[in-house]
Amino acid sequence: MNPLIFIIDDDSVFLINLRNILEVNNYDVITADNGKLALEILSKIERIPEIIISDIIMPEMDGYDFFKAVSDNPLLNHIPFIFLSGRSTPEDVRLGKMLGVDDYITKPFKIEDLLAIIAGKIARNKKLRELNEKIDVMFSSLKLDITSSISEEQKSQVILLLVYWDDRIGPRLISNYPERENFPFSIEKIGSQLFHAIVSMYGYDNVTKAGSILLNIENIKRKGYIFFDSFKDDNVRGGEQRYMLGLVAPKINYFDSLKIKELFKELSLKIKEQEEWGMKNYWEKLSKILSSEI
Repeated sequence: MNPLIFIIDDDSVFLINLRNILEVNNYDVITADNGKLALEILSKIERIPEIIISDIIMPEMDGYDFFKAVSDNPLLNHIPFIFLSGRSTPEDVRLGKMLGVDDYITKPFKIEDLLAIIAGKIARNKKLRELNEKIDVMFSSLKLDITSSISEEQKSQVILLLVYWDDRIGPRLISNYPERENFPFSIEKIGSQLFHAIVSMYGYDNVTKAGSILLNIENIKRKGYIFFDSFKDDNVRGGEQRYMLGLVAPKINYFDSLKIKELFKELSLKIKEQEEWGMKNYWEKLSKILSSEI
């Protein structure tokens, strides 16, 4: 069975031409001319597409709202999503990637480039599925008794922090929770230490790309989970404000780190879009993850 590609574009001629090209290259194709219709099709479809390729400017529902709806659906958000758009300014491309799409291709484009991207996304997803299947088999054969990372009493030792990179002074602690001052170590120094750790591992330039890591903080005998990314800011060098979300706790097991990553991704999106978010609220959610049994 050929891989299934879903194309959404309000240009009927473009849809027909791209469909013909993909079918000649051994892909099955379904189409829609706007995001609203595409969601209706996805809600009834029996076979999940391997790739979604969408335009941005469309009637009824544009590509941005369509991508958000797909991203919020747990049955669909694993599908690689590509914007294929005539909006080609650096700001447009940056916004698309900031929202979390897997790729952004501008029109006009070379068909061989699109075919290469599609083949790469499908191959990567296939490997991920095979890996997940092996993991499922492995864990189903084990009787795991995994306790929580921390006890209820240790919640007071959990610290959530937000650090920005300042071009003049380096890492700068923006906020942390809890805010009390009786920690046995400096929160500012830990924030700086964690930021320098990711820069040393990934390189300064790569801190603009979303990433995360679980590590030991040997000098204070704690675990740290770091999520780093950047957002557009013309007031800083390079036009990108680098930042880091960090969680420090007596212990963070691997399974909890997977949940923390998803919560940090949600929080990071709020930071990028400059939305209001409650640090105490997220601290409570993260503490609950760490203190709940798996």
